[in-house]
Amino acid sequence: MGERPSQMARDISETPSIIERQDPALARALRDVLAPIRRRPPGIIVSCARGSSAHAATFGKHLFERYMGLPVAAAAPSIASVYRRRLHLRDQLVLAISQSGRSDDLIAFASEARAAGALTVAVTNDSASPMARVCDFVLPIGAGPERGVAATKTFIATATVLARLAAAWAQNAQLTAALGRLPQRLVSASRLDWKPAAERLSRAMHVTIIGRGATLAIAQEAALKLKEICNLHAEAFSGAEFQHGPIALVASGYPVLMFMPTDEAATSMRLLLGHLQRKNADLLMTGGGTQANVCLAVLPSDHPETDALCLIQSFYAMTLGLAERLGIDADRPRNLQKVTRTK
Repeated sequence: MGERPSQMARDISETPSIIERQDPALARALRDVLAPIRRRPPGIIVSCARGSSAHAATFGKHLFERYMGLPVAAAAPSIASVYRRRLHLRDQLVLAISQSGRSDDLIAFASEARAAGALTVAVTNDSASPMARVCDFVLPIGAGPERGVAATKTFIATATVLARLAAAWAQNAQLTAALGRLPQRLVSASRLDWKPAAERLSRAMHVTIIGRGATLAIAQEAALKLKEICNLHAEAFSGAEFQHGPIALVASGYPVLMFMPTDEAATSMRLLLGHLQRKNADLLMTGGGTQANVCLAVLPSDHPETDALCLIQSFYAMTLGLAERLGIDADRPRNLQKVTRTK
């Protein structure tokens, strides 16, 4: 009999079924949220989040700016919780995003935003949480209890909630259909062989992770997981931002992991890949190609946004193997606790 799967492994394996159940559970909540938005469309969207939820917010920023043409800004929660300042947010949309809904600074910002006249929506795994109670509406993530300390299924579930909101708001049939296919694709993504990445990263002291468009949030989340789970220093950059200074770090053998988008953003990423190859970087990239040292298996492209979510599912599965190589218990990350409360 084999060893019992780790808590993190069980969370990863549950993700497809969570996404499958999410659609019917969210239908009424999405209608309720979109009714006042359609009556009085906001001019901007403000997100408020921390950690993996902030990376989901980055994914949402891409979605809302691409499909709705609305600018999305990330709030500094300390403006409310530390500096006691109320922003001018009347009639704007504020998305407060938190797995637990219990971080004091996020609660303070959401409360102040609502008092300022914003339409506030809590995206949370706990519809009875303090953050949910101070917001006008709740979009439930529906991920259930997360056993692992590091968020995995809740990141994908949160990003999917935001994708469902964007698809419904924009009435985008292609994205809606792709979200319907996502559960089975996540099953397939978790089975892809990314052992070459685990083998390469097990020897690294640091790694730069690059994404663009839909994969920028994936790069951010991957960098966080390498820090949390594998005690490996990793930093994430936009493919464009990396060329504005950080590229000076690259020397022969410098490790770079690139999450390739499957839309128009891929063109500039491939140009960057060529620059890095000429600098003899140690290149790992998702998808096929001849420029990288390691090409990581991906599913056939279906839709750029859901393709990106499949990449992080494959990455999560890889981190378990990497942690094992490094002699680390993925279920007991050092210095971390499940609920982080900041003020």
